[in-house]
Amino acid sequence: MSGTSPISAANGAGHVVAGQAEPLVAVRRVTKVFGRLRALDDVSMSIPAGETYGLIGPNGSGKTTLIRIIVGLARPTAGEVRILGQRMPSRQVARDIGYMTQNNALYLELTVRENLEFFGAIYGLRGRRLKERVDAVLEMVDLTDRAGSIVDTLSGGMRQRVLLASALIHEPRLLLLDEPTVGIDPELRIAFWEHFARLNAQGVTIIVSTHHLDEAARCHRLALLRFGALLAEGQPAELVRLSGKTTMEEAFLYYAMCRNEQE
Repeated sequence: MSGTSPISAANGAGHVVAGQAEPLVAVRRVTKVFGRLRALDDVSMSIPAGETYGLIGPNGSGKTTLIRIIVGLARPTAGEVRILGQRMPSRQVARDIGYMTQNNALYLELTVRENLEFFGAIYGLRGRRLKERVDAVLEMVDLTDRAGSIVDTLSGGMRQRVLLASALIHEPRLLLLDEPTVGIDPELRIAFWEHFARLNAQGVTIIVSTHHLDEAARCHRLALLRFGALLAEGQPAELVRLSGKTTMEEAFLYYAMCRNEQE
């Protein structure tokens, strides 16, 4: 099955044009098979610098698997991923990547500051530079006054903020966020997306997965995924317009139906 949808083929979304520089992230015909399960099915996409690219789809659509392959934690069964021109996994570009997982990767018995110092040290930060970065990300996620709190005493929303801060501690050029707004209140969701917009303005590229279709409009471009297949790719408003529907929910169902008819 081809990973290029009728929509992405029609508007050229995410595809490199002759003479243009290679995109920051290039996913080329990636397939991932677990036994009899085809978690990803011939998925291709390219993502330039400074863009927020949304992976949209229900649970089980392949979003987390794709992110793990992009970040280099899993290898595709077929196809390849390149970041900054380097085939993943690659130690050479690890310093340029920040990754916020779905699962709590924090040390619950340590304080917020101690967690951030630990993750900063992993990326080679030391001394004054480490302190400066810890202070900066604490301020960014509005947790300066809770820097000395044990993580185990924090609310779920606060832990999500610490996770985001830990992914940003080393000032990555590429930030991968796997369901970053799950289980947090609407006010914090808005605050997170405001953070993402500021990072884009600084040239940071963001790949974010979500099953909240209302967040889709906040992305520059989207990949709609279902059962590991790329249904469509493009700008949010364009995807809705070309579907002939009025909402992203209706558009998603339309592209899913088109895929079923093709099969």
